[in-house]
Amino acid sequence: MGKKRVIKKSEKELLEEREKIEKVLKKEVQIQKKVIEKEANVYISSTYNNTILTLTSLEGNVLGWKSAGNIGFKGTKKGTPFAASKVGGAIADFARKLGIEKIHVLVKGIGSGRESALRSLSTHGLNVVSIKDITPIPHNGCRPRKPRRV
Repeated sequence: MGKKRVIKKSEKELLEEREKIEKVLKKEVQIQKKVIEKEANVYISSTYNNTILTLTSLEGNVLGWKSAGNIGFKGTKKGTPFAASKVGGAIADFARKLGIEKIHVLVKGIGSGRESALRSLSTHGLNVVSIKDITPIPHNGCRPRKPRRV
């Protein structure tokens, strides 16, 4: 191994780097200002194994998300209604910090945590404006196999 060199940046490079950082911070502040619309969407994705709640703006930009595994549940406990209610409470607290009061809920999936997550959102002080089920349903399915010839 050779000698380690310390790279010294000139004042011009330091100023450019500082400007880049300030631009990123300004964008984040603008995003936070947009959030204060007091209305957002909450997507509940409920499967047999987990429950995931995503908080988005009305345009669809993700503001934050929580899941049963993220909170600390492991294994088969992630798919329970109790875990889903805890996730709903965590998202409700997060939404309150952002200043959101009204939510539109979109539910997807067939897990056991659908209703309990929704109930938890409403009990934690968020005003649920609408509930919509967006679970994908096959219209006609895929093409059947050809009949077997014996």
